[in-house]
Parts: sequence; structure tokens; C-alpha cells
Amino acid sequence: MDSLFDTDPDGTAAPSAPPPSAPLAVRMRPQSLDDLVGQEHLLRPGSPLHRLIEGSGAASVLLYGPPGTGKTTMASLISRATGGRFEALSALSAGVKEVRAVIDLARRRLVAGEQTVLFIDEVHRFSKNQQDALLDAVENRIVLLVAATTENPSFSVVAPLLSRSLVLALQPLSDEEIGTVLDRAVAAEAGLAGTVRLDGEARAHLISVAGGDARRALTALEAAAAGAGERGGELTVADVEAAIDQAAVRYDRNGDQHYDVISAFIKSIRGSDVDAALHYLARMITAGEDPRFIARRLMIHASEDIGMADPTALTAAVNAAQVVALVGMPEAKLALAQATIHLATAPKSDGVVSSIGAAMADIAAGKIGSVPPHLRDGHYAGAKDLGSAVGYAYPHNDPDGVVAQQYPPDELVGVDYYAPTERGAERELAARLPRLRAIIRRLRP
Repeated sequence: MDSLFDTDPDGTAAPSAPPPSAPLAVRMRPQSLDDLVGQEHLLRPGSPLHRLIEGSGAASVLLYGPPGTGKTTMASLISRATGGRFEALSALSAGVKEVRAVIDLARRRLVAGEQTVLFIDEVHRFSKNQQDALLDAVENRIVLLVAATTENPSFSVVAPLLSRSLVLALQPLSDEEIGTVLDRAVAAEAGLAGTVRLDGEARAHLISVAGGDARRALTALEAAAAGAGERGGELTVADVEAAIDQAAVRYDRNGDQHYDVISAFIKSIRGSDVDAALHYLARMITAGEDPRFIARRLMIHASEDIGMADPTALTAAVNAAQVVALVGMPEAKLALAQATIHLATAPKSDGVVSSIGAAMADIAAGKIGSVPPHLRDGHYAGAKDLGSAVGYAYPHNDPDGVVAQQYPPDELVGVDYYAPTERGAERELAARLPRLRAIIRRLRP
């Protein structure tokens, strides 16, 4: 378990410090609630998790969140707070037999008045049978279950176990919080003990490559510090790049690069250069750009520059945004890339933009007019007496589904807003639209 818990011979969790040879991420694991960084939404005084960690509550917990956000640390603190006997299982190696053996041991301990804390990492990898084997023990508190998962438990944990557990969702650490983790590691005696200094650019690069994962940030910091050798002194971005084989991307999410790169991204898609578009996409992802921002730009572009030339482009962009929301990074980069490829290679049309723009310009110019009487609402008493809905021709009663009838106000009869191109799916619309207009406007040529 990566030196997650130091245990005495009888299995009781003991909060002894990890050895100096342990990885930096292990040495810097918080030893108390005050040392935790991030997850403030779960750690407010009086919250269920706060009470658990302080030892004043008892409940089985499913800790759900991306790697490096504190799931294992919280499991450690909960175990220590309960003062119970600790057992750990890995879903990668334990089977139903091992689960039942731990539960039998916990049941015997409970008779002697001792609580057992059972920590299961990667619980989403447990089969249904393995998870079912936990149900009775969790419900009757034979064990206090603390399980960690990077997968949404709604899809990966059986419903009965979900209903018996407190599900707590952890969030990726913010850039500021990752910076705090790095600064502590540089200064702490258990960390690098001030043997190196981290310059601003190197610190920013470590924050960027961490992607909200504290463990990744500390692993990269340790590798960079080791790579600098005995030189000591200041740790530069070159040291970080050499250690983690990932170049620093000059990209400020609040500065010119942010706007320049997204502009180049959209213009490359508009220009149908799929390779350039993928370059700028990769540049933003690597620099830690918010994937929701990228997804929003793709959705806008799908209507702005493609529109009806390929109506499926908007669907592709919306689907990518849903993957970003439901799955998250890093996997969502594939959906963003797929949508980028779809949009860049799609036929282009600005017909949506020009048509709604022209219609709104007429509205702004005061060309509004009254709704024709036959189109007005007729679902109220007295509507017919006012002429509302009288004479309306129901298109579905026509064999072709299109009838001659005035739809716009008098001032706008005969005005064309939408002008389809000859590209993509609009080619068919360009041929069909004049016929539709001829039928509809037959009353007023």
C-alpha cells in the first residue's frame, strides 16, 4: 500500500513517520486534519467527513475522486481517529475468500469490543460477488469500511453497498492548492528540507503538469530535485523538463497566450486544417486549460462556421462536452480530439450566423409587425370572435406537408434570411428551399 499505513504487529494503525527512503509523496502525506490541502467542501466543521476524521462519527465511506486528491490520506486519518484495528485489501489482488476472512476476523474482534477498519483501494475493481460479500458486515458495522475509487460509484459499486455508505466526491486540487503542496514539500524536514529553491517558472510548470494531482506534483518535484544532483540551489524549469520529459508550455490561462491559442484553434478548424487544430488542442490540454472552456468553444464553432452544412457537427461538439462533464480528464481529451477532427474536416457554412444576424437586424430596425390572425393562439374562449386562428391551414393535412400560407408579418413577406451554400448537406437544402418558398408564398408572389 505504498507505506500508506505503518502498523504494529497486531494490526493496529500507528501514526509513525515514514522512513527517509520513502517516496516524497508518502513522506509528505498529512498526519492530521490541519495538514490537509483542498477538499474544503467536505471538511467544514461538523461535516460527516470532518466528524469521521476527528473520531466523533462512525460510518462506512466511499471516497470518490481522481488520483492525487487525498482519498488515501483521508482513509489513513479516519483509521487513526477510530483507534480500531486496521485491515487493508487491494481490489487488484483480493478475492471473495480474502474478504470473508477479514470479516470473520473482524467479527471475533467485535465480540472482544474492538472495531475493525477495513480499507479497500480501487474498490471499483471488485466484482459484484466481492462487493456483495461486504454488505452484511457493513450494514451491521462488523467493519467500518473506507473504500477509495477513481470511478463514479453510481456505475461501479453495487446499489446495496452504495445505500449503506456515505459517498463523498473529492475534487482535483486547484493550482493554488498544488502550489501549497509543493511549497510545503520544499521546506518541510520530511520533504526536501530546504535543500533546493523552486523558481517561479519551474513552480508554474510543476503545477501545470500536475493537473490537480498532488501525488503527481510531488513525484515530479522529487525527480527534478534528484536530477539536479548535488548542485543544489535553485531548481529551474530546465531541471523539471529534464526530469519528467515534458517541456514547459508557454501558456498563461489569464494572458495573451490563452486568447491567441484558442483563436488559432478556432481559425484552424474554420480553415479545415485538422492537423493545426489538433496541435493547438494538444497545446491547451498539455498546459492545463479548462476542458470545459475548449468544449464550449467547439459547440459555438459547430453552429458558427459549420451549421447546416453538417448538422451532426453540433451533436459531436455537445457529446464531447458531455464526456468532459461526466468522465473528466484525462480520458475526455479523446472526445475533444474526436470533435475537433469532426469539425475541422466538415464542410463549412456561415449560414446560421448570417441568417439569425439578418433577422435580428430587422428586429432592431423596427421591422416587427403583427402576427397574422390565422397564426395567433386560438385556445381560449372568444378567440374565434377575435379572428384568432381562423383560417389556419394545418400542413399535415396536405400530402406534401407544405401549404400556401402567410407566416411572417405583412412587413416581412418575401424576405429571405437563410441562404444555404452549395457545400455539404446544405447543397440539398439549396435545391429544396426555393421550392418550399414557392409553395408557401404562392398567395403573394
